[in-house]
Amino acid sequence: MTESSPLAASRRARPALAPRRSRPLALIIAAASLPMFMATLDNLVMTNALPVLHREMGATIEQLQWFVNAYTLAFAGAILVASALGDRFGRRTVFALGIALFGAGSLFAALSTDPGQLIAARAVQGLGAAAVMPLSLALLTGAVPAARRALAIGIWGGVSGLGVAVGPLIGGAIMEGWNWQAIFWINVPVAVIAIPLALLVLNNDFGARVRIDVPGAVLAAAGVLALVHAIVRGNDDGWDTFGVIAELALGGLLVIGFLLWQLRTATPLIPLRLFRDRSFSITNVVGFAFSFGTFGAVFILIQFLQVVQGATPLEAAVQTTPWTLAPMFVAPLAGLLAPRIGTRALLATGLLLQGVALGWLAALLSVDVAYAELVAPFILAGVGMGLVFAPSATALLATLGLVDHAKASGVNSTLRELGVALGTAVMTAIFVGAGGQLLPDHYVDAARPAVFTGAVVLLVATVIALWLPAGRGTHDPAESTTEAVAPEPVEA
Repeated sequence: MTESSPLAASRRARPALAPRRSRPLALIIAAASLPMFMATLDNLVMTNALPVLHREMGATIEQLQWFVNAYTLAFAGAILVASALGDRFGRRTVFALGIALFGAGSLFAALSTDPGQLIAARAVQGLGAAAVMPLSLALLTGAVPAARRALAIGIWGGVSGLGVAVGPLIGGAIMEGWNWQAIFWINVPVAVIAIPLALLVLNNDFGARVRIDVPGAVLAAAGVLALVHAIVRGNDDGWDTFGVIAELALGGLLVIGFLLWQLRTATPLIPLRLFRDRSFSITNVVGFAFSFGTFGAVFILIQFLQVVQGATPLEAAVQTTPWTLAPMFVAPLAGLLAPRIGTRALLATGLLLQGVALGWLAALLSVDVAYAELVAPFILAGVGMGLVFAPSATALLATLGLVDHAKASGVNSTLRELGVALGTAVMTAIFVGAGGQLLPDHYVDAARPAVFTGAVVLLVATVIALWLPAGRGTHDPAESTTEAVAPEPVEA
């Protein structure tokens, strides 16, 4: 009988580690964070570009959803496989391949001439991002010693916040000065720089070198795709039609089948043993709810500024900077505070602020609302978002050995991306069901209940976050586990 435990799997990793050269902390953070920044920035640029694509491509509101969902579903469907491939063939290797695939998807997107081509290109980008996002965090935490890990994660969260902050601004400026295609062209030189930087600076760490769970990947991807597709077409086809009901039932059965399969297989994509840890489980529930409520509402709100208030993409981006700039400053501070005051207080506070802000915005929405009235809830939402980013990563990995970091990050990223896809689909369904159209006179009354829904989800997540153990940011068992990969020395 072959060994199938995590420890046995880790023994099948590369038997000897090459000597690790000392590298500056700043260079390690840059190599791990630059591709993640590229993927974060691009997704938010796309959200800001939706009204432009509606006008110039003639895209319907359903196609606008798929510009977002093709990326998030491909990401969610492939991320666990990418994490497993990184464990088996080397995290740096798969990370670099993901950057290349994301760059290729960006190239195809820039050359698209109709909505179908752009949706396909966005799916390719999502496949590339699936290798970039979880391995970015795993490579970073594996290269930085425990004494500096909270600082590194805080900066990493700040870089993600920077993508949130400058994504709409860069996208707005590019679309106003050039065209929407240029928002994808800019990814190509970034990928060209990021690949050699990662290969030169990061070590090719290995995790548990086990067989890839292909049946599990197929069940998970098919189940989620069926659920989201049914939600997207529910308003048009009718929620009581056989096709929609059957697709929802099929999606649910496939997801249940995936979970049952994970219990049976010796090499699961999601090691369900990880969910025995309360901090890990609650962080994932909160991460899903945060993405569902926040980004589903953002999909509605970013178009409000352009469709209803007549702002250009650049003007809309500038108007949202009180929201988008805040995480860039708050996330690093939250990362530094997490080991001192614990992640529970930070996460619960952040979710509460975000939920209150969305409820406030929903109450303010009207055709003639003054921009000045939106500034305070925008700031509140930005602070809340910043308080969630870095502490989530700290709480997620707090009690796990380094050998589990890639898969744990992959599980969390999968659930967060599913939250984006389902949140966008559900809130668009609410918007369309309330008679919403991409016209000034038919937008506000339908947008309000959709944004309120996001607020309610976030407030429920706040209550769930209170069940997190206190002080999780202060303990680091990863340093004492025999499964951990020794961190690379870092220069001051």
